Amino acid sequence: MKPPLVLIGHGTHDETGVAEFGRFVHRLRCRLDGVVADVTGGFITKARPPLSDSITSLVARGHHHLIALPLSLTNDRRALGDIPGTLALEQERHPTLGYDLARPLGPDPRVLELLAERLADAQADMPHLVRTEPFRLTDEEPERITPGETAIVLVGHGSTNVSVNAEVHRVSRLFWETHAAEFLTVETAYVSHARPGVPGGLERCRRLGAKRVIVLPYLLFAGGVLERIWAQALAYGANHEGIDIRCAEVIGDCEGLADVVIDRYEEALSDAAEWSARQRVQQALTVQRFPRSRTATTYAEEPTPV
Repeated sequence: MKPPLVLIGHGTHDETGVAEFGRFVHRLRCRLDGVVADVTGGFITKARPPLSDSITSLVARGHHHLIALPLSLTNDRRALGDIPGTLALEQERHPTLGYDLARPLGPDPRVLELLAERLADAQADMPHLVRTEPFRLTDEEPERITPGETAIVLVGHGSTNVSVNAEVHRVSRLFWETHAAEFLTVETAYVSHARPGVPGGLERCRRLGAKRVIVLPYLLFAGGVLERIWAQALAYGANHEGIDIRCAEVIGDCEGLADVVIDRYEEALSDAAEWSARQRVQQALTVQRFPRSRTATTYAEEPTPV
């Protein structure tokens, strides 16, 4: 049986995000049943269950080695918290505990594919009603808007770490070239801590001539952050006639996301096994160069200088 998998979540007070995190942990537990000893999750700050409780529960059930995986798209350590430091404290509390830290999800090609699916869902939304006479609405199809007249605003959390913000900008470019080449542009925006904000991203698309803008959240789960994105986008649309603004869903709890997490878990296991093998080889070479018996007897039998 393979060691337990522990998912580390971004702390939040939002019950929607916590609930979706819990459903995703359950999905992985079902997927890996009979293969992995256990699957659990926890948060470093702000939400329950805390990571320390999840690890304590694993140790109490006899597990002393685990794979810890940050459930993050950007590896923003300031937002996630000090994961290595937290795990080191857990090792002090549980001296027999060992762990390997897996890579965050990042801009994996399958994550970009999931974003493309959310974009397609937003495009397939019901057509907007058009006003033909004052105070009268009909079901007439609005003027068709081509992909070349449609822009995308990919929205990340935003961070005080410029490298994290640059990574989100890189994802926008990757997504444009791999899944949205026929669109007018893919702009980057942030919910907080960085510019441009959602209104700024939408304004840039409008000035480039976009007739429709699809707001695409670069987020794992729904919650308060998604609601802020939608509210800002709809407020902008209410003040700018002639531009059709639609909002896509988050990546969410799905099989595609589970595939990426499982691969990160297997990668961490493989890296740990490779590192252990290198350590054994290094120890063997050290013993060959400096045999213990020779070292021990040489100094014991040499006469003591007078």
